[in-house]
Amino acid sequence: MKSPSLRINRSQAGLLVLDLQEKLLPSMSEPPRVIQNAVRLLKGAEVLQLPVFATEQYRKGLGPTVPEIARIIPGFQPFEKIAFSACGADGLDAAFQAKGLADVILCGIETHVCVCHTCLDLLAQDLRVFVVADASASRTEANHRFGLDRMRDAGAAIVSTEMILFELLREAGTPDFKRILTLLK
Repeated sequence: MKSPSLRINRSQAGLLVLDLQEKLLPSMSEPPRVIQNAVRLLKGAEVLQLPVFATEQYRKGLGPTVPEIARIIPGFQPFEKIAFSACGADGLDAAFQAKGLADVILCGIETHVCVCHTCLDLLAQDLRVFVVADASASRTEANHRFGLDRMRDAGAAIVSTEMILFELLREAGTPDFKRILTLLK
């Protein structure tokens, strides 16, 4: 029996951005890094024609998604949630199924809570999860590391923004490669 590929499958991949909200983001470690890399991922997803999904945790209390993120997601309509896991947001699981996702690229805040809970639930659904460490954060660096360790131990791949974008590309010398390269400079 052939083992499944350890590499992401671009034709069955989507990006999920969790809870990058106005009142929550400033309390995270390194907010500029998180936003910069989330923007790179979103622009890369557009180039690579990947479906994009976003969530907002308790919008009434934590505010809307930061404008830098909301304005670059075509037809921005976040899935609202009160559960820590995005899988608790009405309609998200069905949206994933409608797109035929097998691989989910995951980023956002907080790494050890909402990102981790979502990752564990996605893995339980037999989806492969690629957590983008440099586009995720917690209030403390320790909680960020603990969250990444927990997800890795559960079977997620922990990647960087550059790692996942180049893995999705697979080769240089294409028009997509040139467009992605400009995002990373």
